[in-house]
Amino acid sequence: MAEEVVIYTKPGCPYCAAAKEDLNNRGVAYTEHDVTADPVVKAEAFSLAGQAAVPVIVNKGEVSVGFGGS
Repeated sequence: MAEEVVIYTKPGCPYCAAAKEDLNNRGVAYTEHDVTADPVVKAEAFSLAGQAAVPVIVNKGEVSVGFGGS
């Protein structure tokens, strides 16, 4: 079964870009949500992370905030 990954991002975020590049390099399929495009998505990301920060990555129910490399 494929990994179920959701990533919350915003345009111009270098950590978001790095996280997406890492997922792409590892062949991991993901769904991306832009927190600046929809206030509901922004609220979801905040609720998951407990803070206003991106990227928020949800992998099989496990939430991580930020990206520092794989």
